[in-house]
Amino acid sequence: MELIFLGTPSFAVPSLQRSVAAGHHVIAVYTQPDRPKGRGQREAMPPVKEAALRLGLLVRQPEWVRKPEIVEELRAMKPEAMIVVGYGQIIPQAILDIPPLGIINVHASLLPKYRGAAPIQWAIARGESRTGVTTMRIDAGLDTGDMLLKWETEIGAEETAVELGERLATAGADLLVRTLETLPSIKPEPQDNAQATYAPILKKEDGHIDWHMPRQEILDRIRGLVPWPGCYGFLRGARMHVWKARSNDSSLPAGELRADRRKLFAGCSDGSIEILELQLEGKKRMDAASFLNGFQLHAGEMLA
Repeated sequence: MELIFLGTPSFAVPSLQRSVAAGHHVIAVYTQPDRPKGRGQREAMPPVKEAALRLGLLVRQPEWVRKPEIVEELRAMKPEAMIVVGYGQIIPQAILDIPPLGIINVHASLLPKYRGAAPIQWAIARGESRTGVTTMRIDAGLDTGDMLLKWETEIGAEETAVELGERLATAGADLLVRTLETLPSIKPEPQDNAQATYAPILKKEDGHIDWHMPRQEILDRIRGLVPWPGCYGFLRGARMHVWKARSNDSSLPAGELRADRRKLFAGCSDGSIEILELQLEGKKRMDAASFLNGFQLHAGEMLA
């Protein structure tokens, strides 16, 4: 099949690789422009660009795909179908109308649940026990198009968003190839909008822990909001990220920090959590014992 692939993050890389390996002709790969990254703010290529160059594919990086000249460029390539996996821009109707077989999206949730930009993170943060991947035909709405195929899996009790994302990326690539192979025989299924939930783009403040929440909700958010924004509280006015924690039955006032035998605990509404790995603002990530070696907690120390 003659395809154009639009994608940007590492989640999209397996889908691109599997499409090529399955024998499809990827005419071009469209991805976001290179952006400054890291402490040095050096220009970095999107993961999909790196993969496309390794595969010897044509790469295009328009600032806005909706520009008339880009729409005409896409139309001139005459793709049979287009694939979108985490591209990062809204696809306008002018592009939706180009491929005769439509634009197929790989979305990391069991639609119509968790439409939006961060389905993996919010599924974990909100305590879901199952999730999956859906292939769908894109329409003018936000992840509202007709569904094609689904793959479902359990979310591990300690699985993080990074770990789940890697699993769903591989499963999504397999599902995409199966979708392309069986596309003529698939009966598209409309989504039930009444069952829809949303997974909005993550903001820094989403990581701020409310210590009055139950411990399981806090633990779910810690697992779900990695690597960004991460979950945090404020200790003596400095941001303290909590990267890894587990449940604990000891009772502490919500937000109170307490050290006991080189272990660190934080109170919540129904007990406490044991903080296993943390990072104080301006410091390196470390385990709780290392933190306590260099930090003297006061009695009744509170996290805000």
